Amino acid sequence: MDIQTLYLLVPFAPLLGAIAAGLFGKWLGRTWSHRITISMVAVSLFASIAIFQDVLAGHQFNGPVYTWLTSGDTSFHVGFLIDRLTVTMMLVVTSVSLMVHIYTIGYMAEDAGYQRFFSYISLFTFSMLMLVMANNFMQLFFGWEAVGLVSYLLIGFWYTRPTAIYANLKAFLVNRVGDFGFLLGIALVLMVFGTLNYADVFANAAKHAEDLAPIPGMSVNMLTAICILLFIGAMGKSAQFPLHVWLPDSMEGPTPISALIHAATMVTAGIFMVARMSPLFELSDTALSFVMIIGAITALFMGFLGIIQNDIKRVVAYSTLSQLGYMTVALGASGYSIAIFHLMTHAFFKALLFLAAGSVIMAMHHDQDIRNMGGLRKYMPITWITSLIGSLALIGTPFFSGFYSKDSIIEIVELSKLPGSGFAYFAVTAGVFITAFYSFRMYFLVFHGEERFGKPHHAQDAHAKDDHAHDTHGHDDHAHDDHAEEHHGLAPGQKPHETPWVVTLPLILLAIPSVLIGYFAIEPMVFGNYFKDAIYIAETHDGLAELASEFQGPLMKVVHAFAEAPLWLAISGVLTAWFFYLKRPDIPAAIHKRFQGIYTLLDNKYYFDRFNDWFFAGGARGASSFLWKFGDIKLIDGLMVNGSAKVVGLFSGVVRKLQSGYIYHYAFSMIIGVFILMTVRTWF
Repeated sequence: MDIQTLYLLVPFAPLLGAIAAGLFGKWLGRTWSHRITISMVAVSLFASIAIFQDVLAGHQFNGPVYTWLTSGDTSFHVGFLIDRLTVTMMLVVTSVSLMVHIYTIGYMAEDAGYQRFFSYISLFTFSMLMLVMANNFMQLFFGWEAVGLVSYLLIGFWYTRPTAIYANLKAFLVNRVGDFGFLLGIALVLMVFGTLNYADVFANAAKHAEDLAPIPGMSVNMLTAICILLFIGAMGKSAQFPLHVWLPDSMEGPTPISALIHAATMVTAGIFMVARMSPLFELSDTALSFVMIIGAITALFMGFLGIIQNDIKRVVAYSTLSQLGYMTVALGASGYSIAIFHLMTHAFFKALLFLAAGSVIMAMHHDQDIRNMGGLRKYMPITWITSLIGSLALIGTPFFSGFYSKDSIIEIVELSKLPGSGFAYFAVTAGVFITAFYSFRMYFLVFHGEERFGKPHHAQDAHAKDDHAHDTHGHDDHAHDDHAEEHHGLAPGQKPHETPWVVTLPLILLAIPSVLIGYFAIEPMVFGNYFKDAIYIAETHDGLAELASEFQGPLMKVVHAFAEAPLWLAISGVLTAWFFYLKRPDIPAAIHKRFQGIYTLLDNKYYFDRFNDWFFAGGARGASSFLWKFGDIKLIDGLMVNGSAKVVGLFSGVVRKLQSGYIYHYAFSMIIGVFILMTVRTWF
């Protein structure tokens, strides 16, 4: 099989699996549906590995595969760009997708939509691969919108639940805001460069570095406008402030979706896109500062929200938001390779944490409140150890994968001289303590301390109800098509137990790269020439070169970390969580009572949802009501339709009186008419 056939096989194998399970799942049955989809994703993974080896040997590909449309002098192609950045994303997407497919066998075992779910996740894998393999903006936009559409279907997978419909509609609408900016950016690219092909745009970018955007009354650099508009699209997909509000609610979808979409693939599409567009972003310091500041706000303030969450999946969700902020900050500091490196390490340990959370939820009979758990370590040893590995990687523990990527982000931001870099450095440094605190708060409450299950449960917080925090799946005893369960949790005297091997095997397989991949990949990916032909960095922004000159290997990086603040902040966060929640649980309660105002602010997520509901949703409803009552009822129906009918009726009433049927009336009218004609003739 030649290499170009493998290029086609990578995205289209999952598509074939999606078609098989989606259209023929009723006849294939559950077993063959998951066998076919898993086999197709495995084929995609093995093809990606083969392509990766070919790229490492020095071979690349950039060309069209199919001409979709020709309009005038512009042609729109389906094409592939296969380089080291692309194959890295291909490996991440296919490997995590394969683990999620296997995990789904156990998690969705008795769900009525089993075949449909496998079809959706395979279709999502196809969409994401088309996005990362694109060599032009048209195909990028196709993949961009396709992952958004499939995520809408997956978040609202249990479509008979009003909460799921609310969550997927919210995700869809918020992403439309970002995608509108993204589409405007692509339109500007076509207007300025006359092509949507990456290579042609990047080759001519410097020629347009001084062009001004055609915005009336403003003097804005053209490339700055393009980059900021493209990044607005990334703000939606990668859930950056203030377009972050959809991601926590997306936890309404089944847990495998949280791992696939909201940890490893869809939310990282924006990070990948900005790294791919580095030749454009490097020509605009303003755009880079904008990216860095948005990322810093997201990293810091979303981390604060993770501290007060009691829903196990929401803690991990806010962790994802914070870590996406770290990646975005790295992009703004021109550390594109570091951002992709953190994207890769984060994909494995965050998918691990989400799937481990799902394992806990299954064992707890769908109770997601961490206050109702505790002491699960002895009942779920595999979930416990893999959760510990994921948590240690997340907080940046030395020798774990997250340490190498997260520490590198902090270092590159410290070297940045762009406006906003000081605030960004403070945000990512402070975020280390916050991440360690809320991560191990969850870990200690779930796996250690007293056993709180089988006792009277904490009711879900009111905000959790409003935000649709419950996650139910096919193992429940109730009907799975309406998901109307009212009770969650273990009955008195009931004990949790470890989940089946189809659930624990992916945990083990994801735990391995969560430990090892950072140690072995940091030197080639970050400080080597791994991305030399895929990422461009201007000489004025090359803080990465300074870091490379100081890098003495992954082992020495650990040694140097003990002299730096971030490691001690992480240790302090873990110890504080241990002391607060295992030794002195009265302290968090006292802090809650003392700082009720701050807690209320965090509990309401800075009131973003309320503001959006009041201003945007309420404003849209108000405008619609006004247009209906005034525009439709009064103007169109009242004035135009009914009004014109009344005018015609009045005119007809007058004219009708002239048609009396009496001859003397007509004779009199003729005399009057003759009189008027003679008068006019005489006077004029």
